[in-house]
Amino acid sequence: MSASDPKGERYPQDLVAIFHASFHPTKGNTIDWSLKASDDLNLDHLEFSALPSGLHLVEQDVVYFTKEGQHGVCVFRRRKTTEQGHRGFRLSSLGILLAKSRRPRPWRHLKALKELINTIYSRLEDTDVLQPADSDWDPAHAFFEDRKLRRSDLGGAGNWTGWSEELDGAFSEPLDTNPVIHLPHLLRILGPSSLTLYKHILGRKRVLIYTLPPVEVACILCQVTADLCFDCQADTDSGRLKGKHREPINVLGMVTLVDLDRLESESQSGRGWVACTTDAIFMEKPSYYDLLIDLTTSTPDKTTRPTFYSSKPILQPAGSRGPTHRLSTIRFAWSDVKLWNEIDRILLLDSDQASHAGCCGPSSSSDSALKSKSITTWTDAWQVYEDVCIICAGLWMGSWRGNSPMSYSTANGAENWGSVRLEGDDDLTLDGAYVRNVGMGIEGRPGGNSAVGLSTLGAPSSLSAKAARRASAMSWSSGKATVVGTTASSNGKMRQASSSTSPPTSATMPIPVAASGSGDTANTAADFGPEEETPRRSGQVLTTLAILQTFHAHTSFQLSVLEDLLARQGVSASSDGSGERVLNLTPKDILAFELGPLSGFDAKYLEWLAQEYAGGGVRVIVRRGWKDLLSAIFGYG
Repeated sequence: MSASDPKGERYPQDLVAIFHASFHPTKGNTIDWSLKASDDLNLDHLEFSALPSGLHLVEQDVVYFTKEGQHGVCVFRRRKTTEQGHRGFRLSSLGILLAKSRRPRPWRHLKALKELINTIYSRLEDTDVLQPADSDWDPAHAFFEDRKLRRSDLGGAGNWTGWSEELDGAFSEPLDTNPVIHLPHLLRILGPSSLTLYKHILGRKRVLIYTLPPVEVACILCQVTADLCFDCQADTDSGRLKGKHREPINVLGMVTLVDLDRLESESQSGRGWVACTTDAIFMEKPSYYDLLIDLTTSTPDKTTRPTFYSSKPILQPAGSRGPTHRLSTIRFAWSDVKLWNEIDRILLLDSDQASHAGCCGPSSSSDSALKSKSITTWTDAWQVYEDVCIICAGLWMGSWRGNSPMSYSTANGAENWGSVRLEGDDDLTLDGAYVRNVGMGIEGRPGGNSAVGLSTLGAPSSLSAKAARRASAMSWSSGKATVVGTTASSNGKMRQASSSTSPPTSATMPIPVAASGSGDTANTAADFGPEEETPRRSGQVLTTLAILQTFHAHTSFQLSVLEDLLARQGVSASSDGSGERVLNLTPKDILAFELGPLSGFDAKYLEWLAQEYAGGGVRVIVRRGWKDLLSAIFGYG
């Protein structure tokens, strides 16, 4: 069930608790006020999730968290004080906890929650009172009563009906509060290594993101990461191969050292999880996770992307008390280049005229401008390494492999699928990949003077000559996306970019592109007027939907290949796990998944898929003999 506020905005009624956590100089983190829908609800240890370590360094922040399967969000504020023992500031958070559902959406309450905490604290500042009295919580009482859980089915607030309904339907939000809308920007930050993250999510592994405050970006990355495979993992009614878990990967949000036991219990379930933390000591405990993403290595002062670490076991003699796991740097595989080129092409459709430095980094100063004239990106050894890997991978795949019609769409025709393109957002700037706070806008959205035509929304408009060459249409037919457009080749001829997943239909929606501009600074949401906000929002939605559909199509393709392979080898996916079954993978089988037969990580990834979708008791054997490799290269056997 949902209701409306005096402004006419609708909100869900799915809250089970609201609480206020603060830092006490002698007691530490405490919950000093709360309201619960049931007395049986336990709020213990939520004060640590609401006030993670290091949050005293920022003025305000947003933290997403979970408590026994229930999702929540809190708004943090740092207020100045002269009280003894507080060291000049009062640290506190106002948070809510939602009822369990198939698709929890705590971000739908975020705007009102920020207004609520501003109202409460502004009243305290007007009366020069720092510690709230009972009467000061009256606005919070009214807030909770309006949004409190009233029906067991939540009135449909936790239902899942697909991404179109999520982003442009009943569950869409007027502002960019839905985390998945930030997917294009986060993909630019992570680069090709985002596909390494995607494989861990589909394989239901344990992913931990380490960050420094503010933590909202890391919390959003947790949700966006899970959303890459949410449609496939949550859709249990489809006729394709089904996994042994009926729920999507678990999004834990913010975790602290208090949650170590919870991480162990979550790991034993095999469902997988993704979480973020500000506690650096987790980097010394690699046995608790399978993949660590260090966001601290990507700052405006460093021309590097976030670092990915894989947790690998260490063979120890019996009775040894040494470390059982170690961290090893992991990067994208060569087999990821094809999928990344397709994703990057979609990103470029919406950012043809956007300045990479202006979008990814802070505003360039005169010093940085002088620096950019004397230093180029070729001085970054890692960037050179990444470019060489992309070139070599493209040449290898283009020479030895053909394009599969069951896979995702391909730009510029199937004959050019192995081509390599290094321009655009693959190139890091001297300012580095900048992780911006929410509200500062998302990369790839149209500029302030861009013109966008949306036939389905009844808002046709004319595009500039430059933008028209990049205009693209996306249609949804039978659950698949088709991206169709024209791009100008180097010789001036126009080439048609079509999809291999489904033919184009008449219901097309042009993807908006950025208009020309100086590119010195990045536009924010506040830079757009009412008439420009709708095209900007539509561009973000269309780009996000196209990327999600690309991941969905690629996942469905690999699962269909696995299903055929299991059928050929007589390995039943519905087995109860009694007795060991063997799944043999030759290099030719690995190539059928569009993976690299020489990649150890790709082989491990297939083991994860077999463990999830082939039932219990399956042992995967990857054959890498020279005869097997030669037969895959030259087509023997």
